[in-house]
Amino acid sequence: MQPVSTESLLAQLRWRYAVKKFDPSKKIPEATWAALEQSLVLSPSSYGLQPWRFVVITDPAVKSKLPAISWNQGQPRDCSHMVVLAARVGFSAKDVDEYVQRIVEVRGTPAEMLKDFRGMMLGSVNSMSREQLDVWTAHQVYIALGFVMSAAAMLGVDACPMEGIERAKYDELLGLPAKGYTSVVGCALGYRASDDWLAGMAKVRAKPEDVVLRIS
Repeated sequence: MQPVSTESLLAQLRWRYAVKKFDPSKKIPEATWAALEQSLVLSPSSYGLQPWRFVVITDPAVKSKLPAISWNQGQPRDCSHMVVLAARVGFSAKDVDEYVQRIVEVRGTPAEMLKDFRGMMLGSVNSMSREQLDVWTAHQVYIALGFVMSAAAMLGVDACPMEGIERAKYDELLGLPAKGYTSVVGCALGYRASDDWLAGMAKVRAKPEDVVLRIS
């Protein structure tokens, strides 16, 4: 497969910004969304355990309730697709075993051959307290956030990562606790409004030499 050029990659990353105002009339095409959804599914995680769920909200009635629990920000309402990235609560051996079974299904690897790998994963899980595990799963979610935002930029889709959400109220609205998950961060995706004040402003980033440490 031919990789994208370095010029194309950097051009799209420079094009993207955290959209402040979406055009509610513009929707992400079905095929484009399918690819973005797959970018979430394909996101890497520690051991490949994927301790997350991605709640995709397109229902206008549900989206209309989100600004009130998002510090009055309009992006969750006006974007095309609002994604709530949720982390597993109380991650346990059961989750490890479900992953092992999935490996058996996908790769055809005999479960007996995965015994040592399972033991290694359980060793890591059992070495952490419940609180530490919940912090770990929440951190994993940010990997997926970065993945979908990068994929969106490459496809010319705008995005805005949103930590400014009232997580407990999102959990209640979406029924996440009953599913064993809790919201961590949101990501609004769609297309920028023509009058978004931030769209035309220069991107401000530190000089590379100030943030990149080289050891050679």
